Amino acid sequence: GADAAADYSMLGAKTVSGDFPAILSLMGEILRSPTFPEPEVMLEQRLAIQDVRSMQEQPFSVAYQQLQQALYGSHPYAMGTVGTEKTLGRLTRHHLQTYYQAYFHPNRTVISIAGRIEVAEAIARVEAVFGDWPPSEAAPEAVPPVGDRAPYRVATPQETQQAVIMLGYLAPAVCHGDYPALKLISTYLGNGLSSRLFVELREKRGLAYDVSAIYPTRLDASHLIVYIGTAAHNTAVAQEGLSSEVQRLCDRRLDAQELQIAQNKLLGQYALGKQTNAQIAQLMGWYEILGLGIEFDQTFQERCRVVTPDKVQQVAQQYFSSSPFLSLVGPKSVLS
Repeated sequence: GADAAADYSMLGAKTVSGDFPAILSLMGEILRSPTFPEPEVMLEQRLAIQDVRSMQEQPFSVAYQQLQQALYGSHPYAMGTVGTEKTLGRLTRHHLQTYYQAYFHPNRTVISIAGRIEVAEAIARVEAVFGDWPPSEAAPEAVPPVGDRAPYRVATPQETQQAVIMLGYLAPAVCHGDYPALKLISTYLGNGLSSRLFVELREKRGLAYDVSAIYPTRLDASHLIVYIGTAAHNTAVAQEGLSSEVQRLCDRRLDAQELQIAQNKLLGQYALGKQTNAQIAQLMGWYEILGLGIEFDQTFQERCRVVTPDKVQQVAQQYFSSSPFLSLVGPKSVLS
């Protein structure tokens, strides 16, 4: 299969060891000599537009997309990975060919293999399929930096019975020293049924259909988002609840037990996310694409373990003290 994310695109395959040479050869043909048949391009274009239309009917998707646009402005992260109906409708086979020629080169490619194969054999087979693939000397198109943007409110009326509220804060990239502490903050706030937001806003106060936190791993500036889906008439109190829980991290240190629980949860889920060969290959290839190296697999875990309550509070104060970007989707009557 193939996929696209914020910082990379991926072609992947899973096969039994005996078929590996044939599959690798086929992947080499697909990657090096795509033909972009017109009927298939048109089919994928229609399917992508249907996906966008479906997302426009989902309050969470609308809220998240408009928040990304507010956070990132002209940066590509503002567009997400799907695009819009307008941009997708303009794409042609020629656009795909031009993009492929600009970006798909061996010096921009990582080949990640995990499974029952000797390293020497894997290298030899990769060399046989990709060794004569000529590199490109052209520099990639420069991406504009994520500039300082004043937070603001954006709202989209949608006649539903619920409202979605998102508070967004620009946060550092994966290579930044504060990345582990922010991962722990996101885990503490919104990861699972024992998370702070779930316990306080859903179990104790009954405000949430859905509540969580998001801190994506990004090559460039990322974002930390807390969100809640609530009954429309609870919009104001739910927004205040989200804000107060983020502010609490600035005002009060986590105790050692709270932090330990977050560390155990984050590192436990991280370990569960690399159990299969496919997961390992994707993760290690991703780290290489981001310029972190596969050693990041260990250094990330070590850095998470040594984060202290003082560090969590200091990081919270640095990134959450200013007003957040606010994204709202719900009935017009509660957005005014």
